[in-house]
Amino acid sequence: MSTSVKTFPIWAFFSLLTNGILMLAVILLIWQQQRSTAFFSTTSSVTGSNQPQVAPDLGPRHKLNYQQWLDILQKEANVATQKRPQRLSILAGDSLSLWFPIELLPEDRYWLNQGISGETSYGLLKRLDLFDRTQPQVIFVMIGINDLIRGVSDEVILDNQQQIIGYLRRVHPKTQIVIQSILPHGDKEATWEGREKLLAITNTRIRQLNQQLQNIAAKQGVKYFDLYPLFINQQGYLRPEFSTDGLHLSPTGYVVWRTALQIYSQTELESQKN
Repeated sequence: MSTSVKTFPIWAFFSLLTNGILMLAVILLIWQQQRSTAFFSTTSSVTGSNQPQVAPDLGPRHKLNYQQWLDILQKEANVATQKRPQRLSILAGDSLSLWFPIELLPEDRYWLNQGISGETSYGLLKRLDLFDRTQPQVIFVMIGINDLIRGVSDEVILDNQQQIIGYLRRVHPKTQIVIQSILPHGDKEATWEGREKLLAITNTRIRQLNQQLQNIAAKQGVKYFDLYPLFINQQGYLRPEFSTDGLHLSPTGYVVWRTALQIYSQTELESQKN
């Protein structure tokens, strides 16, 4: 009498391996960044200010209206189209992507940042054509937290995400599409000006939404990159040392994201060439 043996999928093994490596990297980063965290805390105490920690200059922050931002992003995309750089990678999303410090982005590729502060999934969907003529190797998408802040339902967010994936697959058939998870927030530790709106969003809801995003990505045949576990503390909230206000990321937070992108590129993206 024969019995069937269920084999463990190779893709699942590599997924677990990748997450394990990432977690180890983050643990090392937390340890290595203690001096940096202490420096920021000391600076705050020396000034004697009781105000919430102000985010440093994390990339371009200009007081522009939405159309002005679109014009800038279009011009930058046009440059990438003309130069045709090797290993072009695009960051598409909101302020979390926008404020990614240029000096902290992985240096082994050319980066085109297409983030806009306050962006929603619907807004991103409607402006994907800005970089239609580029030929990126990979497009990293992170979007959704502003939808939640504005009270958009999960169904609408997921539908927009699905349309984003569909559009990118159709226009960039040779490009690796990577959907990044929505990050947690700092809950009651948050000092962001819209703190009450954050408190109305449970991190449980964000985790469930991320699970649905992962399912959609799998069905659409694109990559899903789960950053969420890398940024939470024991209580399940965004680690204070990784954030400036419970919503946006600190330099340490961006170092974690950078390291995750580097390891992910080495383990997931490069493997696609073999």
